[in-house]
Amino acid sequence: MQDNDRRPSIWAPLRQPLFRTIWIMSLVSNIGTWMQEIGGGWLMASLTTSPALIGLLETALTLPLFILSLPAGALADILDKRRILIATQTWMTLFAAAMGIITLLGGMSPALLLTLTFVLSIGSAVNGPPWQAILPEIIERKDLPAAVALGSVGFNLARAIGPALGGAIIVALGPGATFLFNALSFLGVIIVLYRWKRDHHASVLPAERMMSAMRAGIRYARHAPMLQAVLVRTLAFILFGSAMWALLPFIAKHELQTDSLGYGILIACFGIGAVLGAAVLTRVQRYYSVDVIVRIATVLFVVLLLALGIAKTYAVVCCAMLLGGGAWMMLMSSLNVAAQLATPPWVRARAMAIYILVFFGGFAGGAAIWGFLATTKGTTAALLSASLGALAGMLVTMRFKLTADTSIDHTPSMHWAEPVIAVEPEHDQGPVMITVEYTIDPADGKAFSKAIHDLSRIRMRDGAVQWGIFNDVADSRRYIETFVVESWLEHLRQHERVTITDRALEDLVHRFHKGTSPPKVEHFIYQDEN
Repeated sequence: MQDNDRRPSIWAPLRQPLFRTIWIMSLVSNIGTWMQEIGGGWLMASLTTSPALIGLLETALTLPLFILSLPAGALADILDKRRILIATQTWMTLFAAAMGIITLLGGMSPALLLTLTFVLSIGSAVNGPPWQAILPEIIERKDLPAAVALGSVGFNLARAIGPALGGAIIVALGPGATFLFNALSFLGVIIVLYRWKRDHHASVLPAERMMSAMRAGIRYARHAPMLQAVLVRTLAFILFGSAMWALLPFIAKHELQTDSLGYGILIACFGIGAVLGAAVLTRVQRYYSVDVIVRIATVLFVVLLLALGIAKTYAVVCCAMLLGGGAWMMLMSSLNVAAQLATPPWVRARAMAIYILVFFGGFAGGAAIWGFLATTKGTTAALLSASLGALAGMLVTMRFKLTADTSIDHTPSMHWAEPVIAVEPEHDQGPVMITVEYTIDPADGKAFSKAIHDLSRIRMRDGAVQWGIFNDVADSRRYIETFVVESWLEHLRQHERVTITDRALEDLVHRFHKGTSPPKVEHFIYQDEN
C-alpha cells in the first residue's frame, strides 16, 4: 500500500486558474493533433498499401523527438521556457497549415507526407521538454500526481474526440482539412502562453553553455537511480508497445475492412479507455505502488496486442482498445510522475528530455521494426512477437524499482559555505579538485563507507566527473573524500544544486565525524605548465 493514502482528487488542479486555462487550451490543441494523426495515417494508407511506409509515418512523427529532445531540454533549462513554447507552437501552426494546403491542392505524395510530418514533428520535439518542465511551476507539488493524471485525461479525451471527429471530417472534406483544423488548434495555446507572466528566478551565475548543459543532463541521468529506473522501464515497454500504433492503420483498412470513420472510432475507444483508466488510477494508487501499477498495466496492454494479432472482428478489437487505452494511461501517467518527482528544477527539462528521448527513440525504432516485420512475416507474427517481448521486458527490468515519492524536497538547501580563496579564480579555470577530511571511529568504518558511497552519487549527479574516498594508512581514523569538477564555475553551480533532501544524507555522513571542528573542505585548481 502507498504511504500517502490521502491523495488529492484528480480534479483538484483545475481549481488553479492558470493550470485550468492551459489544460483547456491544450485539450483543444490535442484534439487537433489527433485529427491530424488520423488524417496523416489515413492519407498514407490511401497513397500506398505498404505496411513499411505506413509504419515509417510513425517513425517520421517520433524520430525528431529522439534526435532533438536532449538539445531541447538543455535549451529549456538555459533560456526562458515560455518564449521557447511560443516559438514552437508557432512553428507547428505554420507547417500544419502548409500540409493542409498541399493536400487539398492534390500535391501530396508518400515521400512529401513523410518529410512534412518530420518537419512538423521538429516543433513538437523542441516543445516537449519545456512543456513537461513547466508543470511543477504552475501547480502545487502535492497536486503534481493529480495534475499529470489530469493531463493524461485531457490528452485521452482528445484521443477519444479527435479521431472520431477527424474521421468524420475526412469523409466530408478529405484528410487535408484535418491538417488545417490542427493548425487552428495551436492558436489558443499561443495566446495563453503570451499572456502568462512567468516568474523566472535566474541564477546569479552565468547561464550554462549548450554542450555543457547537455553533458550535465546526461551525467545527472547516469547517477540518479530514481530517474534511471524510469528510463529503463519506459524503454522496456515502449519498444514493444509501439507495435500497436505502427500497425493499427493497416489492420483497420486492410484486415478489418473499415473506413476512416471506423478507424477513428477505434482510436476513440482507446481514448475512452484511457479516460476511464484515469478514474481507476486515482483509486488504485491508494493501495499499490507505482511499480506494481506499471506491471499490471503492461500485462493489460499485452492483451490488446494479442487481440490485434489474433482477433479479426471489429467489435472485439474495439473492446480490446478500451482495455488497452486504460492500461496505456496508467503506464504513461505513472512513468511521467516518477520522472517529474525524480528531478530538481535546475535539470528537470533535461531529465524530461532524456525521458522523451528514450520514449520516442524506442517508439521510432519499434515502429520501424514492427512495420518491416509485418511486411515480411505478417501482422499476426509481428504482434505476437511484440506481446512476448513486452512481457519479457517487464520481467527482465523488475529489479529497477519505480518510486513516486512526493516527500522528496528538491528545494536548494544553499548550506555549503563559500570557498575560502586568496585570489578569485576565473570561471573557466579547472579542473577543480575538492577534498573533505573526516575523522571516523574505526568501529564506524563500514557504516561510514556505505553512507559516503551513497553521497557519492549526489556529488557525481550534481557535477563531479570523478569521486573517491581514501583512508590514511598511517592513521586509520583519517579519511579523505575527493571529487573533481570540470571548472570553477561548475563547482559554484554545485553549491546551488544541493537540495534539502540531499542535505539529509550529507548530515548523516557528517554525524560519523568525530573531530572537534566540522570536516575540513579544501579546493585545488589544476595548474598546467604555462
